[in-house]
Amino acid sequence: TLRGGTHLPHSPSFHYLSRVWLPAMERFGLSAQLKLRYAGFYPEGAGEFRADVSPLATAPSMVDWRSRGTLLEMDVSSFVGGLPFELAERQGRATSQALRERGLYCTAENFPLPTTRSQGTVVFVRAQFERTFSGFTALGEKGKRAEEVGREAGERVSRFMESAGAIDEYLSDEVLLPAALLAAGRLGGSQRGVTVFTPERVTDHLTTNARVIERFLPVKIEVDAEAKVLVKGA
Repeated sequence: TLRGGTHLPHSPSFHYLSRVWLPAMERFGLSAQLKLRYAGFYPEGAGEFRADVSPLATAPSMVDWRSRGTLLEMDVSSFVGGLPFELAERQGRATSQALRERGLYCTAENFPLPTTRSQGTVVFVRAQFERTFSGFTALGEKGKRAEEVGREAGERVSRFMESAGAIDEYLSDEVLLPAALLAAGRLGGSQRGVTVFTPERVTDHLTTNARVIERFLPVKIEVDAEAKVLVKGA
């Protein structure tokens, strides 16, 4: 059971963890069930969720996310906790409109979130492609109109769609560690696997993570001229 902030700036939201990060971990044989009890918004936090971790499954020989393929579906989820529900409705409409203006069809739903002391709003967009999936979060804040939050979410999706990335920039950071454990033969048995993926963009955060991981595990993390990342045994 984890307590604290579940929807905060500069960190993955609970919905990103459950709908993007966790499915990515499952590709490496790592699985769990996540259940939100209370949402925790900045600055009070006071959120809570439970993680039921499953036994390690068979590790793959390769995880290949070099291309995302055709967009299959995109769904918008607009949430509000401890505030009027109309804010969720306005956020959801603004996100859908921003996506339609860019030629992107989506489905949209609005939901209340249980909270204790904190109040807040959040929009989460999940894009499912043929071979990959990505997520995009925008948070409400005091003085920020619901329509601004919705447009911000739409703009984040648009930037990703304009890139050649197979996975979004945040998931690119997150998969480095399981990819390195796979390459080192540490994900069950002694089999070493390979991971290759194309990030939305190569960030300093990505390259710094790569260099740090290489100091702890017998792996090599390479970024080629086409911005493809290859994680393999050293």
